[in-house]
Amino acid sequence: MIDETVEEIRELQTHSSSVVAVKAAEALRELLDREFVTVEEFTRSLERNSSALRRAQPSHATLFTTQTELVDSVREDEVSSVGEAKDRLAAAIDRVVERVESGKRLASENAADLFEDGATVLTHDYSSTVLGAMEAAIAEGREFEVYVTEARPRYLGRKTARTLAGFDGVETTLFTDAACGHYLPDCDRVVLGMSCIVGERYYNRVGTLPLCATAAELDVPVSVVGASSKVIDEGGFQFENEFRSPSEVMREPAEGFEVGNPAYDATPTRLLDEVVTDRGVVTY
Repeated sequence: MIDETVEEIRELQTHSSSVVAVKAAEALRELLDREFVTVEEFTRSLERNSSALRRAQPSHATLFTTQTELVDSVREDEVSSVGEAKDRLAAAIDRVVERVESGKRLASENAADLFEDGATVLTHDYSSTVLGAMEAAIAEGREFEVYVTEARPRYLGRKTARTLAGFDGVETTLFTDAACGHYLPDCDRVVLGMSCIVGERYYNRVGTLPLCATAAELDVPVSVVGASSKVIDEGGFQFENEFRSPSEVMREPAEGFEVGNPAYDATPTRLLDEVVTDRGVVTY
């Protein structure tokens, strides 16, 4: 199960960072069913498997922080037996999963007011937390229009558009990332999910930086939504961008030139108006 989860995370079959963190935590339950002679043997296996899970997606801060907590749950004090070490890990997994899921849910609830009745909102990429906020707004009887970028090169924005097509009261338009300057003047707000915020840098799907810069130029407020576990101080976690296969940009061979395909970009937090998390709202 752990090896399968590592491969699943690496291939972005589960791309939501909250979902990734939960899947990775749950995968470590496999260790609870294995036989270990000593606590040291159990701890080494936990560290090795946790490291493999973290390396599968080094850009995800929530994956890093939750896996660190799980390993520390066994390390933090003297553990007298393998059984005690397993009990500590099991309790830590339960705690981490509950916190990630509740943080995501509360962030969505806190962000529902961003979607006012009759508003036009632009979103980028695919964020289950942003979609949850939209569902919460719809449950309160609001109707609004949503512009969605494709989020190239993996086109995860198309998944957002297909999801929104099933929401009552939402009019949806999908367009290429480069067309944001055409549609932004008609928008009341930009609402985005997040991979993470580290210090004064907001990391999200590539294309977020030009979108936020254009929104700032046009005086369209930008709101970011996500669990507070994704907002961390500098130090400890080091964001690592991922570079995807060139075939995702163009299928035919590149002859005489190279193809760049970064998965994320970094946006200065000064280009944001607010960040909405499970703990409340931070304004910039």
